[in-house]
Formats: sequence, structure tokens, C-alpha cells
Amino acid sequence: MPASPLAPETADAPAAVVRRQYLASATGDLELWRTVVAPDVEWIEAAGFPLAGTYRTPDGVISGVFEQLAAAWDDWITHDDTYVVDGERVVVLGRYSAVNKATGKAMSVRVAHCFIVRGGKIVRFEQIVDSAGVRAAMTALWELQNRGMLGSVAASR
Repeated sequence: MPASPLAPETADAPAAVVRRQYLASATGDLELWRTVVAPDVEWIEAAGFPLAGTYRTPDGVISGVFEQLAAAWDDWITHDDTYVVDGERVVVLGRYSAVNKATGKAMSVRVAHCFIVRGGKIVRFEQIVDSAGVRAAMTALWELQNRGMLGSVAASR
């Protein structure tokens, strides 16, 4: 009988650590999420993505990414479809689905997440995403921001 991916002898295996990260994110269990990321984690959101940039520390990721996604999107789901493991590196192919709160538009876009796991902790994350699909769901908001009109529209509500 094969060992469970979360059995004690394999709990620190890179794929098991990454899987716990997705489970914690999906359930909003930030305490569990903190147990699988390093204190000095480097978290890179792709250029073109609304939250593009590099975040450091678990608190930085929570406030800069997770809380911002929750504020801007309803029903955000990261579907972790396929895992490719090479030593400490784990690449997850999947997709995001959500509904933008400002526009009411739904999206479903392909993503690849690249993790490095050392000592049972995620030390690095890099996102590759179809940012055009994300922007399409945010179209009205992006157009207003790019034209400098967001302030006047927001003030008229």
C-alpha cells in the first residue's frame, strides 16, 4: 500500500508541502498556510497581473496578495491540476477562476506556479499567468484607471 502524501515520513516532500499550501489557501486557513512557507519566503506575482511584484515574508504575502484578491474578487479558486516535481522544485499547472467584484465579469485563466521547497518550507514562489484573461474580467476598471477617470467615477457613486 503506498504511503499517503501527507504521512509523517513524506510530509516534508516538496509536492506534499505545496499541496498543503493549496489546501490552506482554499480553506482560508492562514495558520496552516504559515506552517508551509519560510519566514523569508520570496513570492513573485507575474508582470501584467494586477498584484505584480515581489512579496517577502508570510505577512507580506497575506496582506499584499491574499487580502487584495479577497477584496477584488468573489469565489476565487486556484485549481491545482497537474504537479511536476524535480527535486526541490515543484511546478503546478492549473487555472484560476473568479468573478471580479467591480465588473461582475467571470474569468477562468491558465496558470503555472513554480515553487522551491527546502526543509519542508516553501522558500520561493513564482506565478506565470494569462494576465490578459484576468484583465478582460477587469476591463471596465482597467479602462477607467488607464484613462485617469477612476476618481471621478468613484466620486459620482
